[in-house]
This record gives sequence, structure tokens and C-alpha cells, in this order.
Amino acid sequence: MNGPVGITVSGSGRGDGSLGWTSARAAVAGGHGPVRSLYVHTPFCVHKCHYCDFYSFVDQRDQQGAFVERLIEELRAQAPLASGAPLRTIFVGGGTPSLLREDVWRRLLSEMNGLFDLSLIRSGAGEFTVECNPESATAELLGVLRAGGVNRVSMGAQSFEARHLRTLERRHDPERVAEALDLAARAGVERRSIDLIYAVPGQTLAEWEADVRRALALGTTHLSCYNLTYEPNTAMTVRLKRGEFTPVDDDLEADMFELAGALLAERGLERYEVSNYALGGIRGGQACAHNLAYWRQESWLAAGPSASGHVWAGPDRRAGGHRWKNAPNLGAYLAQSDGGYAPVAEHEAPDRARAVRERIMTGVRLSEGLDAAEVMADAEAAEPGSGTRLAAAAAELEADGWLASASGRWRVTARGWLGADFVARKLMGCVGVA
Repeated sequence: MNGPVGITVSGSGRGDGSLGWTSARAAVAGGHGPVRSLYVHTPFCVHKCHYCDFYSFVDQRDQQGAFVERLIEELRAQAPLASGAPLRTIFVGGGTPSLLREDVWRRLLSEMNGLFDLSLIRSGAGEFTVECNPESATAELLGVLRAGGVNRVSMGAQSFEARHLRTLERRHDPERVAEALDLAARAGVERRSIDLIYAVPGQTLAEWEADVRRALALGTTHLSCYNLTYEPNTAMTVRLKRGEFTPVDDDLEADMFELAGALLAERGLERYEVSNYALGGIRGGQACAHNLAYWRQESWLAAGPSASGHVWAGPDRRAGGHRWKNAPNLGAYLAQSDGGYAPVAEHEAPDRARAVRERIMTGVRLSEGLDAAEVMADAEAAEPGSGTRLAAAAAELEADGWLASASGRWRVTARGWLGADFVARKLMGCVGVA
């Protein structure tokens, strides 16, 4: 369902992991700590949805125990970089983490509580999110999660219309979403987010409005609304190329995007990132703190097959950071270990210009925008002349109505939300090769 949101890793590592072990070990060992966030990837699903391009496969319960033991080994190797300060955020994604057995979860949560300082999370000041599917979020599981420190769930509703769920090959009953959220509330999980997908083939504007209103009726304080994208090498894209369905018209998709923003704003859920809305906006206490760590280019550890991590190379962020992605292969993950570290498919060494581009890429997608003076200075330090080019590009985007400059920050306008990727590309092109 979710991995590090908005982060694309593309680098020089070999996909077989033979180069990756050393790269990952060096990245973590050479990182600047303490790291305050952790992402864990579980690859198991009850069914591989046709639109999903995250690493996952049909659940094999006989491998869950071995997977978690290997995961614990990897967490032990990485934990020293988080020592010295409590973790602020943990996010367990996949895949479908709620498919893991209760006994396996107990084992994992017990070890995590021993390896990391979770005092901030347990006090309620930190955030521990687990992605759940409605059909596998049982009372027993949610009780185990809450007892282990989980205080936020992200529920994959996707739609409340059965016809669209069938198109997406989601197998839950729409009514099950409310039941699962109620079970989470009864277990004491205070923060409950809902994921929705729009621009599903055949979906009307009225049906999308009904989905948003049903989500609001459940009392959620956080909503993620993702447009259906046709990723390469997914079954959904193959079906599209075969002509099995017609994608939603671009104008209708834009109308759906704007409608969601208007409806949610009426109820106090402000758009704080292109696809994400929270009660009170980015500073209201309901925004996903873990995803903000990604979008603000902070450091995070990553464990599990296909998990992506990032650690700054030193206290001066201008130097950039290490990025790596574990190999998306459960067999290799279980069989291969270098002192606990997983085989890695890709690794990027610190690069000053890339660090600026990445900050631009994610920063323009946030309601808080970018500190203009800071990003121009960092761009200039990375590549002389790029700060001047960046200022000129920003002025052009502002004149065209895509960007607004106020209080020393660049923020996208109402029009710019729809064209955030265009704005990002324009600005990123000013610093090195975007």
C-alpha cells in the first residue's frame, strides 16, 4: 500500500544485492544520528491488487515467523544509529501489515520496544502507524498493536462503492471499513486515517463525492486521496493497454481533485500535501508526522525487503545523505545477511545538488512550501549559478500564477496544487541535471 511517500530512489547499485550489502552498511554506519524515524515493510498480501506496484505477494503464513526473525536481525543492526534519542515516528507499511499473525506481531513489537526508545511514542507525543486492510483488522490484532505502542492506523478503504472496489480488485465489503475503524477506536488507537482512490475507470463525480462524504461521516481526522495511476509492470496497466477499460478524463480527474479539497475544507480538514488532508492542517496535530519526515528530507531507517532508507551524511545537510533500497526479494532477504544488513538493490551516495533537488521535489508539494532564501543559498553552494537560475524560475512561475512568494517562502497557489509536479520539475531543472 505505502512506502516512503514521494521519494524515488534511483542509483548505481546492482539489483542482485551483491554491491548493496557494503553500500547499506556504509550508509547506516556513516550516517549522522540519532535517526528519529523508522520504516518497516511487510510484503504479504491476501491478493495482489492490479494497480499496486509496491513489493508484495500473496500471503504465505508459513513464512511469517521466519520473516519477522530476519526483520528483528536487521533492526538490531540498525538500532545503534537511533540510540541517544527516542524515535519520533514509526510506519509499518506493505503489503498488508494487518495480515501478520497476532503472535508474530507480539514478537516483533516486544523486540522493537527493547531495541528502540519508544518513550515519545508511548507518551502520545510520537507516532506509530500501521497500515491495515478492513478485512484483516480484527479486534484481537488491534488490541495487540495498541499494547505494543501503535497509536495510529491507516485504513485502506479506497472506495465505498462495491463496483469500484471490484475494478481495483479490492476484496473487502465497503461496510467493513466502519467496523474496522470502530474496532481500532475500541482498542484505544486514537488516530485513524482513511485512504481513498479516485479517477477509477467508470467513476463519476457524484460517486467520488459520496466516497469523500462517507469517509467524513466516519469521523476521520486525516484523509489521503490518491488518484489512480497506471504504473509500469502492473496488471492494471496491462489491462489498460488491452483496452479493457477507459481511463477517467483529465478534466474529470481535476474536478475530483478540487471537489475533495472543497468538501474537506468545509469540515476543517486542510490540504497539507497534494494528496493529504488533516484536521487543522500541517500544524493541527493530525498530519502524518512520518510522511512529513520523508517530505522534509529528514533521516529514517528502513527494514524489510524493498524498504527505502535515508540518513544524512553529517550535521550539515548541504552535504546530502545516503539513500538505499533493500532488494525486493523475500527469498534473498531471508537467506542473505551481512551482520544483519539486508541485500540492497540500489544505493546513492551523498550529493549536494541532488539533496537540493529532492528538497524542492517534496517541498513544493507541502502547504508550508520552501524557505526561498535557504534553498537558493544551498543551490548556489552545490552549483554556482543555480541559485540565480532558481530565483528566475520562481519569478516566472509566480508571474504565471503557479507559485506565490510570501513571508520568505515559496508556496504553490490554488492552481499550483494541480500542477505541483510541473512546478517541481521547473525548479529542479535549475540545479544540476533533474
